[in-house]
Amino acid sequence: MKKPYLSVIIPAYNEAHRLPLTLIDIDRHLSRAPFSYEIIVVDNNSKDATKEIAQRFASFVDTIRTIECKTQGKGAAVQKGMLEATGDIRLFTDADNATSIDQFLSMQHYFKEGYDIVIGSRAVSGSILAVPQPWYRRVLGILGNYIIQVVAVQGIKDTQCGFKAFSEQAALAIFPHTTIHRWGFDFETLAVGKYMGFTIKETPITWTNDPDSRVRPTSYLLTLWDAIRVFWRIKTRKYPHHQIHQA
Repeated sequence: MKKPYLSVIIPAYNEAHRLPLTLIDIDRHLSRAPFSYEIIVVDNNSKDATKEIAQRFASFVDTIRTIECKTQGKGAAVQKGMLEATGDIRLFTDADNATSIDQFLSMQHYFKEGYDIVIGSRAVSGSILAVPQPWYRRVLGILGNYIIQVVAVQGIKDTQCGFKAFSEQAALAIFPHTTIHRWGFDFETLAVGKYMGFTIKETPITWTNDPDSRVRPTSYLLTLWDAIRVFWRIKTRKYPHHQIHQA
């Protein structure tokens, strides 16, 4: 298979019931796109049939492949997928298909304009929440994002949306240095990218809340602790600074 233009990374933990329709939808949309692509399912120690289903799809759809990530956590799965992908652009999206892959087409031109990272956002003008989150999750999300902006990464209104695309250069520079395996990996990748000097564009998306969300209220507290960790790592220069981007 020749080097694809787009790699789509799907971290998956116990996604046997949601993954088939997501894979069908992504491949259906991208098969009509004017560029080559690959779809990578990263199985993260699933206890159901996620791995077997992904492998079954990969056996008859040549654009799909599967890899395993033994380190537990969505952040670890995304990290492994990003580093094993081969595309010029590398996008990760959730197995629940909350954001349809066709929305990448409206993000694509930002890479041509010179941006290194383009992220979907539920908090900028033009975004559509087809099925909103429960009110308490919205409140926790707003408060959490405010603290994340103050502590870890400024200027990004929605750091936690699971629809983010990176140029190959940015992905290969950032992901070897990410350390958070829980939900905080989203803002760590952005904080590291910004610290390295990569440019970030936040763009509106249509997003559908999944009522089967696995983000628990306690996860918000853990995420805030991760934000403090990222702040400290930046202050103590634990991440590389500019070196790769300017090379």
